[in-house]
Amino acid sequence: MRGLYFEEFEVGRVYRHPFTRTVTEMDNILFTSLTMNLQPLHLDEEFAKRTIHGRRVMNSLFTVALIGAFHVPELTMGTTLGNLGYDRIEFPHPVFHGDTLRGETTILDKRISRSRTDSGIVWFEHRGYNQHDTLVCLCKRVGLMMTKPAEEGVAS
Repeated sequence: MRGLYFEEFEVGRVYRHPFTRTVTEMDNILFTSLTMNLQPLHLDEEFAKRTIHGRRVMNSLFTVALIGAFHVPELTMGTTLGNLGYDRIEFPHPVFHGDTLRGETTILDKRISRSRTDSGIVWFEHRGYNQHDTLVCLCKRVGLMMTKPAEEGVAS
């Protein structure tokens, strides 16, 4: 399985990714601990009970990483040369332990690289939804994508 080459991206196309993932307390604790984020909103149930959420909230960087990964098998597996930047990241609704997330991606724009002959730049918008179809994450990202390689070993 491979992702798409630069030429295969269509501006305006929407991909509804087939994967879903139920996020767990363990995901939250591991990610928060590995990244040394000591925010009690993620780790301390008693603290979180006294917040507007009434319970612990998933680490938002875990959420954006998960939503940003749903597209990989379809769009960028083995064809990306890396992220160039994130233009915007929003979390319009919190994610809680037990929520099941899914993702969609829209291709916003693309252009051939001005400095490289083997790649182009693609602008992506990734959206994450919970099991109630509530938008929980919106991310606009710019990626460097391989152009389609010349076929090797083709007899003329």
